[in-house]
This record gives sequence, structure tokens and C-alpha cells, in this order.
Amino acid sequence: MTVPAFKSSDGLADTSSQLWFQSLSLVHGQSLRLFCFPYAGGNISGFRIWQRHFPPDIDLCLVHLPGRGKRMGEQMFTRLTLLVQTLADLITREPQPPYALFGHSMGALISFELARELRRRGFAAPRRLFVSGRSAPNVPSRKAPIFNLPEQSFMAEVKKFNGTHKELLDHPEAVKLFFPALRADLEMLDTYEYRLEQRLSCPITAYGALQDTDAPVETLRAWEELTSASCNLRIFPGDHFFIHSPGIGFVDVFRRDVVNTAHHSEQI
Repeated sequence: MTVPAFKSSDGLADTSSQLWFQSLSLVHGQSLRLFCFPYAGGNISGFRIWQRHFPPDIDLCLVHLPGRGKRMGEQMFTRLTLLVQTLADLITREPQPPYALFGHSMGALISFELARELRRRGFAAPRRLFVSGRSAPNVPSRKAPIFNLPEQSFMAEVKKFNGTHKELLDHPEAVKLFFPALRADLEMLDTYEYRLEQRLSCPITAYGALQDTDAPVETLRAWEELTSASCNLRIFPGDHFFIHSPGIGFVDVFRRDVVNTAHHSEQI
């Protein structure tokens, strides 16, 4: 079923669910749909290969945000609330199979706020919220905003990031394509304000890395304060982009957690 075109919450161009969501499993009778959200400045291409590690009844549903990948050139969101409202508009317009939410870094924050927005609308809660590389939103950030820095200062800050960004900085043409989305995403993060609400009813699994200075392990533990259900913490070696590091076993652990969520009612 295709979601009809609609006008998004902040006046962006009309769009449909087929533009935003890409289901990697084509089987009928899916036991779980896992919406996957990207980190700042990134897209979900790195998540695509994960589908082969999952049974076919589990659908990794890639979420394509404007301004990157196949949506390059589209107007980007700069406020998280508006993005979450638009995503909720799309998800609630058609029946969903049992679903869960996963996001890394910025994607974890999107997933959390989306779960809260769907609850406000009376929509079924996700089976579980999977978050990685992100301090709990109720932990105050000590970082100064950087989204509005001049270009050279902004680039200097970006160079401090660990990850694929470093590979792009020596290529001016790549920087011109990459930086607008990154700056818009960082504006969403830098202007975000956590608001106290009732705890989520769904369980949470948080993943982190020992050398991740962006989301230290102690700040991950606070995710348990945001749910009335169980909260599990999985820690790996590596830095902020540990989810893409071969040899640490993240994908195997993640697959096990997702499969257990799909096929068992007990907490994992």
C-alpha cells in the first residue's frame, strides 16, 4: 500500500512513503520491521549489507532523509521536531507490521523522539527501541553548538570527528556535497531540547563503545531512566563508529537481539 502524497509539517515538497522508506525484505508476513535511521551527515547505505545477516521475515527498512543519497538536492530539515512529525505522519498513514526502531548517534535521537511522537498519536508502540552511539537524551550536553560556525571553523570541528568524514575532507567537490547535510543535521542536534515526559513503555537496548568520546559509557546508562520496561546495555571495543568495525561482533549481537525481539515475547 502506497501512502498518498501529502504536505509535510514544515512546508517541504510533497512526498510519499516510497521515497522515505526502503524495505530490504520482500517476503510477506514479516515478523518485524526495523526502521533504521542514519547518523549526522550520513545515509543508510552502510546498513544495507546487514539484511543478509537476518532471516527474511525481518525487514530492515532504511529511512532516506532529504539532502543525501538518492534525495540529494532536496530541502533538509534543521529542526528535529519537524522531522519527527513528518515521519510520524508517514508511519501512521498505513497499517504497520510489528516494528522496532534503530538509530546510530543522531539516528538514536530521532528514534527516541519518534517513539514519543507515535505514542502521542495513540499509535502502537515499537517492540523495542535500539539505540547506539548516543548518550541518553536526558543527559545534558556539554558541547558548544558548531552548526553555525564559519566554513573553516566548521571544517576544523568536523575534522575532530572519527569516521568516514575524514576521508572526504581532502576532496573539495565531496565537501560541497557532504557538508550541507552535515550542517543541517548538526543544527537539528544543537537546537534539540529534551522535554520531560512519561517513560516509554517499550524496552530499550543501548549499544556503545569503550573509546567513544561522543557517547561515553556512563552516559549510556541513563537510557534506563527513559523506559518503564527493561533496558539492556551492550558495550564493544572501538570508537564512535564501532557499528561498522569488522571483527568486534556487533552485527552478530545486534541480529540476536532483533531476532529475539521479533520471535519472543519475553524481555531480552
